[in-house]
Order: sequence, then C-alpha cells, then structure tokens
Amino acid sequence: MQISEGCNNGPCLASSISQWSQWQLLDSLLPTGGFAHSFGLEAAVQSHLVSNPDQLKTFIIHVLENTGSLLLPFVHSASVAPNLETWHHLDKILDATLTNEVSRKASISQGSALMRVGSAVFSEIPSLKTMRNASLGSGTVSFHHAPIFGLICGSLGLDSTDSQRAYMFITMRDVISAATRLNLIGPLGAAVLQHQLAPNAEVILEKWKNRDVDDACQVAPLLDTVQGCHGYLFSRLFSS
Repeated sequence: MQISEGCNNGPCLASSISQWSQWQLLDSLLPTGGFAHSFGLEAAVQSHLVSNPDQLKTFIIHVLENTGSLLLPFVHSASVAPNLETWHHLDKILDATLTNEVSRKASISQGSALMRVGSAVFSEIPSLKTMRNASLGSGTVSFHHAPIFGLICGSLGLDSTDSQRAYMFITMRDVISAATRLNLIGPLGAAVLQHQLAPNAEVILEKWKNRDVDDACQVAPLLDTVQGCHGYLFSRLFSS
C-alpha cells in the first residue's frame, strides 16, 4: 500500500495515519453531544432576536467572536502542553470564569463526553485514558470542553493554530446545525452559509489566537445573557 509518493518509512506512515485521527476528532459522527446544544440560538429565536437569515448570520459571527475571546486561550494553552497538570489548572480557571450556569453545564456535558469518547477511540494515546481515570471521582475536575479539546488536539499532534481553528470550526458547525433543526435555514442554505462564514471565522481566529488564559474575556455579553435564559423557556429542543 502506497500512502504517498516517496513515503514508505515508518515515521511518514505514522504521520499519515495520525491525520485520520485528527479528522475524526472533527467528524460530526463522533458522539460528543455537541448537537444537543444551540449556543443560545434557541433562546435567541424565542426572544425574537433572531428571526431571519441576516440576523442568524450576525448571531453566528457574535458566537464565533465570543468563542475566540473567551475559549480559544484555553484551547491554545492545553494544546501546547497536553498534560494532566496543565489540563487541571485550565479546567479550574474556566470553571471560575463561566458564571452563566447554562453555558457552564453545557461545557461540562460536552467536555465529559469528549474525554470519554477520546480516551476510548484514540487508544493509540494511552495517556488520555490514564488522565481520565485519574480525574474521575476526584472532585477537583469539572471536565470543561475547551481545555479537553485542546488537550486531545495536542495529543493527536495538531499544532496550536490548527487546534484553535478546529475549535472555531466545530463551534460554527454546531450552531449552523442547530439553526437547521430550528427551521431557520435549509440544509443547502446551511452549507452555503458555513462556506460564506469561513473568512469571518479566520479573521476572528487571527484576532484572538495564541492568547494566554489571563486575557480570556466576554466580548458579546448579550449572548451570555440570552443563553442564560434558556432554562426558562416553556418548550425547548436543545439543552443550551
């Protein structure tokens, strides 16, 4: 089997195979629970803040901006030092930073699922299972999503920039998926919108990437407020 021209040695083959794991991390089929959350979009729709495609596009850009400013620092720090000590430190900081109980529970839910799936699927990285087992039941780790995503990205060999870009990608993907299920946009329109928003996401990434967690901040407080109202909705499709 020829992986690529001139690539027939062990290290090159291992590098090629590792890309399959990196792509799988971004696969929507990976059961991490991301599609159970709308990032506050459902509450925004019921509050009449989002009711048409233009408002949806603006909402998604604001979600990406908030993700970049608040969560990318945790992805970055975890990806450059994917070890137990760094992960626990970042998890504690993020747990204290997320004052919105809805987004906090969503982060823990997705992070716990991602760590469980990652330690089971990526068996070539035994440290993931070791770190998870060492943290379960300890009472000191909340399993927030952003640090765990960075931890797994770093363990899979993704560099910091690609790890942060990947986090922006799955955030945009999940919000647009929620919009489709809320009938704000059709499947084809969703694909077109995702493609159109890619340049915006890249600009936001360049603006906020590689920052320390001390610089993490909210830049779209209205989104945080709206998402905090999710639990008060009379009927809801999503968990957040």
